[in-house]
Amino acid sequence: MGDLPGPGLPPPAPLPRFREDVPAMSTGMSSGPSAPPTAAPASTSRAPLSARGPRSTAAILLIACAAQFMVILDVSIVNVALPAMRDELHLSGAGQQWIVNAYTLGFAGLLLLGGRAADLVGTKRAFLAGLAAFTVASLAGGLATDGTLLIAARAVQGIGGAVLAPATLTLIMTTFTEPAARTRAMGAWSAVMAAGGAAGAVIGGVLTQYAGWRWVLFVNVPIGVALLAAALAYVPATASREGGLRRLDLPGAVSVTAGLTALVYGIISTETHRWGAPVVWAPLTAGVLLLAAFLVIESKVAHPLVPLRILRRRSLAAANLVVIGMGAATFAMWFLLSLYFQQILDYSAVQAGLCFLPGSLAIIAGAQLATRIIARTGPRPLLVTGMALSTVGFLWLSRITAGGTFASDVLAPFVLATFGAGLAMMPATVAATSGTDRAEAGLASGLVNTSRQVGGALGLALLATIASHTSAGRLADHPQDVDAALTAGYGRALLIAAVFTACAALGALAVPGRTRRG
Repeated sequence: MGDLPGPGLPPPAPLPRFREDVPAMSTGMSSGPSAPPTAAPASTSRAPLSARGPRSTAAILLIACAAQFMVILDVSIVNVALPAMRDELHLSGAGQQWIVNAYTLGFAGLLLLGGRAADLVGTKRAFLAGLAAFTVASLAGGLATDGTLLIAARAVQGIGGAVLAPATLTLIMTTFTEPAARTRAMGAWSAVMAAGGAAGAVIGGVLTQYAGWRWVLFVNVPIGVALLAAALAYVPATASREGGLRRLDLPGAVSVTAGLTALVYGIISTETHRWGAPVVWAPLTAGVLLLAAFLVIESKVAHPLVPLRILRRRSLAAANLVVIGMGAATFAMWFLLSLYFQQILDYSAVQAGLCFLPGSLAIIAGAQLATRIIARTGPRPLLVTGMALSTVGFLWLSRITAGGTFASDVLAPFVLATFGAGLAMMPATVAATSGTDRAEAGLASGLVNTSRQVGGALGLALLATIASHTSAGRLADHPQDVDAALTAGYGRALLIAAVFTACAALGALAVPGRTRRG
């Protein structure tokens, strides 16, 4: 879902580009902190750590971690609730996809802009704005009476999350300036991210089954209100840069978000229309034109979201291609398996949530293993191995049957696919940031996370549409066998997901290997 989506370990927020006197940190994963920077202490308007006292700094850490937990939890918590949302709001298959993709597109399209906002307009302002938008949108989503309102609320949630998530990291980085304290704080922040991803499906299942699907959104409201009050009391104000708002690349953010949304809309429209229909080719054409406009804007503006020169770096370009393939496959997997568990295996929401837990733990295990051995191997072998394992897992998963069980048909390939994804997550960020200047390390990390979300949105739209077309074809031949037709669609989509991860494995070969020193 924050993010691999769904109950897996979600992608971390992009590391914001800090002021030059605040060292950036390139973590790129949510299972542990990186080595603390050794740059000179920050000289911002904040008081240093020692001047604020342990109670104040502990409160700031708790606020940042709780806000990040809420954002990450919301990436994964809705997956198990999708069938219940569909039944009450009479959603189509495309409508279910938009419940996920509306959040993803808002989050991905504005993630880099959100990372800049905290630096340019002040961390506290960005934090409060993102948190308020997220909380109000959660309330609106829980009160939604039709699919359109729910999808709109999810989009605003994604926008709020895109501002809030980077602000939580900025808050930690500028509060804890001493290396040892920063390492402990980053460890807590990373652990909260992992916990949010792993807990999302289980919490979503419990809330859906015993309180109703609306509570997967309502649960954010009291947490958000409490965090707003705490942030007003404990988070110190920081000065914004002069002309900060003018430095935000709003045209770039709007064009890329609108372009991606148009592409996804066009792809999903093929579920009910032919490719030659205007409702399909018109948004696809608009999406391509808007993305082309984004490239032109980025080459012209003074402060672009994505300086195009950075994409000439081979390691960064290859790493982004890898995570696009990874995101395309894994986002769809969470979505399809949620439907398979509840529609075919007839599991309850709680049972479906618990079924996702082994995959969550496998991602965490893969990420932890990568952290321990990457210093010896470098990122390329881990990327290739991780994507190869995921490919085998997806190929195996594509053989699911209507008469199968979780233990016999899903568990082993699911764990294999998610372990491979976890093994590749952190090395992708390391590959993207290697060789970059300190000032651009946060941008490179943010690009990887944005690419993962973009790949996920496009992959979910494409693979869910393939599943729908395959099921419709099977139903036309055997109208009485609905479960077999639906399962055939899920299997075909998972088979294409294996193609995506195989391409990612091949793309990983383009990542430069370790340089041997003579």
